[in-house]
Amino acid sequence: MGLTEIKSRVAVAETAAGRPQGAVTLIAVSKVQPLERVIATLEQGQRIFGENYVQEAAGKWPDLRSRFPGTTVHMIGPLQTNKARLAFDLFDAIHTLDRPSLADKLSRLAQAQGRCPMLFVQVNTGAEPQKAGILPDDADAFIADCRAKDLPVAGLMCIPPEDTDSTPHFVHLAEIAARNGLSQLSMGMSGDFEAAIAHGATHVRVGSAIFGARSYA
Repeated sequence: MGLTEIKSRVAVAETAAGRPQGAVTLIAVSKVQPLERVIATLEQGQRIFGENYVQEAAGKWPDLRSRFPGTTVHMIGPLQTNKARLAFDLFDAIHTLDRPSLADKLSRLAQAQGRCPMLFVQVNTGAEPQKAGILPDDADAFIADCRAKDLPVAGLMCIPPEDTDSTPHFVHLAEIAARNGLSQLSMGMSGDFEAAIAHGATHVRVGSAIFGARSYA
């Protein structure tokens, strides 16, 4: 499919939703993609990328960012507390703030350094036991707790359950964000980003539709 077509589809979805062009940030999810595919996408002008693994990102992005100025990298995978310091220095945004211990660690780092990546609270909208994220019923209290720790929470993120209609999950996430005064919504992936844009997504995370299928070999 490729980057050009995905950008075109994002623009069409913005217009269909009555939103201005450029309202949605396209995050190209480059986890476990061959380096040549990532470089080709950078050469096409894409400057916002998403990674799931701290170690993989640490081995890839310092060099690429020096070659392609203005590139930003977002952490979109589960973040272990013991990797928080590395992630804090490596990523411009962390979409997976999902538990009090991680909030505590990020708060200490932010206070020590006087800065913080953009933060999204991950909400487990499907209440799936195997999936990370704050349960919807606990989201308001957790957001308040993060704010009490002076963490600059910008928005919310979700990964709807597979093989279900994503739309109710997008609607639910938007409702939680609205009542907490949060303007940013990280939701929508290769298969459902247009529906996410229709329901207010500000960041969509698209990988295989841009780069092709991943190889985990």
